[in-house]
Amino acid sequence: MALAVRADWYDPCCDLTPRFQYLQLKKKLEDEFPGRLDICGEGTPQATGFFEVMVAGKLIHSKKKGDGYVDTESKFLKLVAAIKAALAQG
Repeated sequence: MALAVRADWYDPCCDLTPRFQYLQLKKKLEDEFPGRLDICGEGTPQATGFFEVMVAGKLIHSKKKGDGYVDTESKFLKLVAAIKAALAQG
């Protein structure tokens, strides 16, 4: 069974940046863990200002709480470590 990874973001009609960030992150995670993740995401029309990433139901990354986008290697590696830990737990 694949590990659930979910990313949700604010998706205003005129700003493609959040969706692009999601698609870029999804590709990197799929490349890092081929066939082992079930990655889904959803843009919301409300002005929430968030880009949240959950791994196995646990919030790992939160733009709203100050993490910004997953736009650096250290932020990506934080997600990778969380995913590896969740996969190890089964």
